[in-house]
Amino acid sequence: MTALKAGEIDRFLNQPPKGGVCVLIYGPDTGLVNERASLLVAKASEGDDDPFNQIKIDASDIVSDPTRLMDEALTIPLFGGQRIIWVKDAGGKNLAPAVTPLLKLNDLTALIVIEAGDLKKGVGLRKLFEADRQAVAIPCYADTERDVDQLIDQETRASNLTISREARASLHSLLGADRMASRGELKKLCLYALQKERIETEDVEAIIGDASAFETSELIDATALGNLPELDHGLERLDAAGSNASVIAGQALTHFHMLHRMRGLTDKGTSAKDVVDGARPPIFFKRRAAIVRQLSLWPREDLEKAAERLAEAQKVSRLNDGLGTAVLSETLLTLARVARLRAQRRR
Repeated sequence: MTALKAGEIDRFLNQPPKGGVCVLIYGPDTGLVNERASLLVAKASEGDDDPFNQIKIDASDIVSDPTRLMDEALTIPLFGGQRIIWVKDAGGKNLAPAVTPLLKLNDLTALIVIEAGDLKKGVGLRKLFEADRQAVAIPCYADTERDVDQLIDQETRASNLTISREARASLHSLLGADRMASRGELKKLCLYALQKERIETEDVEAIIGDASAFETSELIDATALGNLPELDHGLERLDAAGSNASVIAGQALTHFHMLHRMRGLTDKGTSAKDVVDGARPPIFFKRRAAIVRQLSLWPREDLEKAAERLAEAQKVSRLNDGLGTAVLSETLLTLARVARLRAQRRR
């Protein structure tokens, strides 16, 4: 089957099939990959953590012994229940010799969950699973604004906390690149604010420690404002930190889509300040003045071209890690030069 759509994924994870099935969970957001695999195993086992029914296998062990996966899948649980095999770290490993025979079984009773990283379309495990009508493929990409909102709501409700509009806006600029990291930061924030009942902006600034998230926002703003020295410095820092180029490209693309929507409103007569102040989700107050300036520099047609360039950079980054950083850097520098030229003309 083809990869599940966003609305189908939650339903599948919360109500996994009772019979045997092979599931591939993959994508650049490794934290989300692990979270979804963990949820699927927990729901399918219904709380039964019997070691005879559940087994975790490193993918490298299967590569060295391809028949092991079939042997584990056909093992009958001693005390009933469903056999669950969880394969870890499958990205970049050739599991096709082990998986192909499983996909041909008509009487599979075990649940096979395979965790992988960012897989190219049309090759390897992704090709096997998406071409098989009985298999399930679940992609995991960086969280959208809606996903981040849901994550914030989940963690704050679990701690009986509320959160201010400004604090939520600041979190949107800091979270989303990796689900596990985002959830960890939110748990830490909720623990810090536990006695306060309400999370405010100063709590976010005091606790959220993902410096790369701050740097990404600065990087995107430097691009859209044409600040070449700051952009160049930011690219050096992110490259040194080993940041994921496809994630940054996706965040930049989201930002330019937002600017495009906002510019449509300013073209109809609404002031840029009013548009930015009324944005949903709200924009972190420290970035609002910069975004107002960005709206003055970018007409809608140029924002559309910028989005096309960023979408292509994101695609290349996903397909080829080796080229991702270079392609993204060149794209951001090109956009920054456009913004700088427009800023100079306005003087």
